[in-house]
Amino acid sequence: MKKIISTPHAPAAIGPYNQAIVHNGILYCSGQIAIDPATGELVQGSIEEETHRVLKNVGALLEAAGCTYSDALKVSVFVKDMNYFSRINSVYAEYFAPETAPARELVEVSNLPKFVNIEISVIAAVN
Repeated sequence: MKKIISTPHAPAAIGPYNQAIVHNGILYCSGQIAIDPATGELVQGSIEEETHRVLKNVGALLEAAGCTYSDALKVSVFVKDMNYFSRINSVYAEYFAPETAPARELVEVSNLPKFVNIEISVIAAVN
């Protein structure tokens, strides 16, 4: 059975999709960008600031489903510029401990929604 996950602590969906779905004990989070859910405004600054906001949004979805970052199984990171790789990794390491870090890919793309620099989606195990 499919369960919709929704929280005001992550940006609202802006199309025909949900923030996250749980099915058969697996959480599927929609891609998150650097929108501050309190204001609805984009966080525009350094790639570090954007990455922190994105990962806080991811964390809100994990929490709404009863999960933590350590429950993440797979993370997909999309960036506009591969030169941000090491800077993103530095922030990412603050959220995902090496001993429980999920599988991941980081892919450069030509554009992202609202022309942001980073988007992250997560698949996690639900306890």
